[in-house]
Amino acid sequence: MTGEPIPGIDPAAVPSGDGCAECLAGGGWWFHLRRCAACGHIGCCDSSPAQHATKHARQAGHPFLVSFEPGEEWFWNLDTGEYYEGPPLAPPTAHPVTQPTPGPAGRVPADWQSQLH
Repeated sequence: MTGEPIPGIDPAAVPSGDGCAECLAGGGWWFHLRRCAACGHIGCCDSSPAQHATKHARQAGHPFLVSFEPGEEWFWNLDTGEYYEGPPLAPPTAHPVTQPTPGPAGRVPADWQSQLH
């Protein structure tokens, strides 16, 4: 990586919170979390029932999502369908390790595995 700015990635954008913004507002739950590399929006992954991260990225025209899971560091380019190398992003880079996966606590149905995409 050359250190040149990458269109669609803002290293200074901070995460919007610890969980999927739409799921938290609407009473939903998620399997894994993704962060928009352009604006920091936290949404649920494509395996989650609502798939908010990709919906946000497509509606906003933001091409890169990154994992918001502890221990994972990758960028995904929605336009090309490929993993990508990107710059370090503003912290935090993952949800708190005390937060359960799937989450949030108290909202995950007993049959959650049958509801994954």
